[in-house]
Amino acid sequence: MGLPEDDVSTEFNSTAPEPEPGHGLSAAEEARLLRRIDVALLPMLFLIYVVAFLDRANIANALTMGMPHELGLTGQQPNAALAVFFVPYILLEIPSNMLLRRVTPRIWLSLCILGFGLVMLAQGFVRGYGGLLATRFLLGIFEAGIFPGSFYLISFWYRRAEAQKRFTLYFCSVIVASAFGGLLASAIARMDGVAGLSNWRWVFILEGILSVAVAAASFFCLSDFPEQARWLSARERLCVLQRTGRAPSQQQQQQQQGQAVEQDKLTRRDLVAFFKDPKNHLGALMYFCVVVPVYAFAYFTPTIVKTLGYSAVQTQLYSVPPFATALGLCLIQAYLSDRTNLRLPYVLSSGALLISGLAVLMTTHGRFSAQYAGLCLICVGAFSAAPTVICWYLMNLDGHRQRSIGSGWMISFGNTGGILAPFAFLQSDAPEYRPGYAMCMAVAVLGMVTALAYGLMVVRERRSATAASRTPPAL
Repeated sequence: MGLPEDDVSTEFNSTAPEPEPGHGLSAAEEARLLRRIDVALLPMLFLIYVVAFLDRANIANALTMGMPHELGLTGQQPNAALAVFFVPYILLEIPSNMLLRRVTPRIWLSLCILGFGLVMLAQGFVRGYGGLLATRFLLGIFEAGIFPGSFYLISFWYRRAEAQKRFTLYFCSVIVASAFGGLLASAIARMDGVAGLSNWRWVFILEGILSVAVAAASFFCLSDFPEQARWLSARERLCVLQRTGRAPSQQQQQQQQGQAVEQDKLTRRDLVAFFKDPKNHLGALMYFCVVVPVYAFAYFTPTIVKTLGYSAVQTQLYSVPPFATALGLCLIQAYLSDRTNLRLPYVLSSGALLISGLAVLMTTHGRFSAQYAGLCLICVGAFSAAPTVICWYLMNLDGHRQRSIGSGWMISFGNTGGILAPFAFLQSDAPEYRPGYAMCMAVAVLGMVTALAYGLMVVRERRSATAASRTPPAL
């Protein structure tokens, strides 16, 4: 995975006021430190979410391989199996972030990965609908902390002007998992009958084993918060904290003698203040409007492609290019967004691509090239909007308490869209799926309106922050 090559002139000169330097590092040393942080943090988090998303979305591949027939799934049972994952996933995201702060990211995330890896392994041996529901529910429990916890961790290592590229690189793990899942499933589809097991069972078994291996690697390789990172010197730790505006005072430094900054305690007053701010509800609604199309097409792209008349192996292979296209635009957009220090224009442009693709699929039938192009536009628009929305909202929050609540709230509320998405494309609506496309269109339009409303509130807050000599939120 390529890591960002940062231009020191832009990365270390954001519009936000900077704390006084007291760490003694030159600009060149800071640039080298930033690259070390990238290497220490991003590859492991990227790999973690690749296996996490593979494990939650591989059921989409299994549904095209004969799993419904072997398990006797009928009607909307496959859709319900997709949706049940999100019930614990939504409820446990904020509590998981609180535990992550207390236990440390390395230990907590490793335990979560081990848990969902073992559940995925067990899913390869289910014998009926009840067993499938149970394993999907358990999968939601163990995966609840991965996504919000990772974004929460990343947000404390980088400044606002540096964050979008890193958030996008991390979110690209979703796109890579969606594309790689299709390639992997096309290979595993040829394992039908190996050891007396159907090919769809091997999808779950092999990817479960991979997750357990990643859990072991993350325990030894994943970094904690900057104040807990043992691989940093005291000078480097102070540099990171100063760059992100969280350096302790000189008196605190003397008291702590290089130890980690004392954890912020979360109180009921913090929760009340957080939920009284309407921006936090708009941020969560923006993410909801992204999640619905992201999950709808992550789960059902193979199903949509199959309606064009392809075999099981061809279906998996033709599911890859839409996600590969999305990966390219995501990286370009992240670079431009950090370069300009703007988020709103890129959220709106992604929404326009998403709506254009949906319009093509709603109005065009029986023409493979046009439908496939529309599918690519949808994936590009939805998957490029998601990391921009997350970065925009999360980096506008201050401190451990705000980000702990905010990342969990945004992602837990947003992922209620994951309950809605599995019912977007019902078998009874095949092959045109008009209701599903119409639902995604309505949500996409709502998302653009919400982004504009959030942007207007940010503009108003920027004016008051400038007048009060505070760091203004990003637009």
